[in-house]
Amino acid sequence: MTTFSRNELGSLGEQVAVEHLRSLGFRIVARNWRCRHGELDVIAADGDRTVVFVEVKTRAGDGFGGLEEAVTPQKLRRIRRLAGIWLAGQHHNWQELRIDVVRVRVGRRHTPEITHLRGVG
Repeated sequence: MTTFSRNELGSLGEQVAVEHLRSLGFRIVARNWRCRHGELDVIAADGDRTVVFVEVKTRAGDGFGGLEEAVTPQKLRRIRRLAGIWLAGQHHNWQELRIDVVRVRVGRRHTPEITHLRGVG
């Protein structure tokens, strides 16, 4: 079994998540968007009307609990705040916005396992 550094694992998981989103027809608008308040992992368009802020959680095992535990109310507040800052700088008039979480689990199987929760907050 290959071991990854935390950064390598995160990068791999994010790439797998982006490929998953593209396979569903999402258009990737930005990756690793940063401001002084934090970072948004992936910003994607689901059609022309909906912008989706995607939190990517990558795990090499089950030691950190499930996906529900990984996205706390505090994490959702932070994502909402960052989403508002990002939206304030955009010229596109999005009709809807959504927060999704994509979990990528690597290491147990040859192909990473993907869990995609839509509209978590």
